[in-house]
Amino acid sequence: MKLIGENLNVISRVIGKAFKEKDPGPIAEEAKRQKEKGMDWIDINLGPARKGGPELMEFVVNTIQNEIGESPPLCLDTMNIEAMEAGLAACKGKAIINSIMCRPARYEKMIPLAVKYQANMIALMWGPEGLPRDENERGALAAELIYAANEAGIPNEDIFVDGIVTPVNIQQQQLMSLLAFQEMLQDMFPGIKSTCGLSNISNGPPEHLRGILNQTYMVMLERKGMYSCIADAYDDQLVAIARGERPDVVEIIYKVMDGEGVAMDGLSKEMQDYVKTAKVIMGHSLYSDSWLEI
Repeated sequence: MKLIGENLNVISRVIGKAFKEKDPGPIAEEAKRQKEKGMDWIDINLGPARKGGPELMEFVVNTIQNEIGESPPLCLDTMNIEAMEAGLAACKGKAIINSIMCRPARYEKMIPLAVKYQANMIALMWGPEGLPRDENERGALAAELIYAANEAGIPNEDIFVDGIVTPVNIQQQQLMSLLAFQEMLQDMFPGIKSTCGLSNISNGPPEHLRGILNQTYMVMLERKGMYSCIADAYDDQLVAIARGERPDVVEIIYKVMDGEGVAMDGLSKEMQDYVKTAKVIMGHSLYSDSWLEI
């Protein structure tokens, strides 16, 4: 699984302050740490960036590239289209635009930027009515947005489809719908890539449960063809699983997905927790903040 580090984000107290004050130190240090963690891309999330967005994005991109060069490449995330273009113009490598929603008013302005700067793009399955209800609506939105990108000259290989991850404690069924959509994606659009905001699944549950939710769902998504995910660069267990260093974790989650009977008595506490978490994600167990204790 390819990893896009999510931690250079305006919602971070330290990074948000550095953005506001245009202080290069914390920004450069964060980029350096993510490179050391082996991230495949670094996401720069400025949020709305309504005031001075273009200047800020250019400053952040230049600060990072001055510190770590062109590798890993950058993923630019802001609602401000002018700031997005300023970042793309400053990028020395092949950037990712994160993201382009499936709304004509948005993609008709954003797709030309991907063409102009030869950037990858994340096609976000957020349509005129918001979150799609199921995998079929995701497929319809993907067809509209990918067709528009292809017509502009962007090949499938430069498109990352984001089917949208939802919090487990609110919409469990949507998590299964995304898995079903991932299974359909390559048949519908050969060569297409995919990604997701992985940490959304654990947005709401207690902090100590976030890691195992993120890790378990990543394994499930990768099995269904997910190419990359936007994730916490400092979750060492997640990074190890993504790099193929924990085949035991992957194997036990696959068993749950396949409906195999798992004898819990013979498992370590760690493996038992992955079994319980996979069952919660699949809807076999009702969500509660104490599912690991049952």
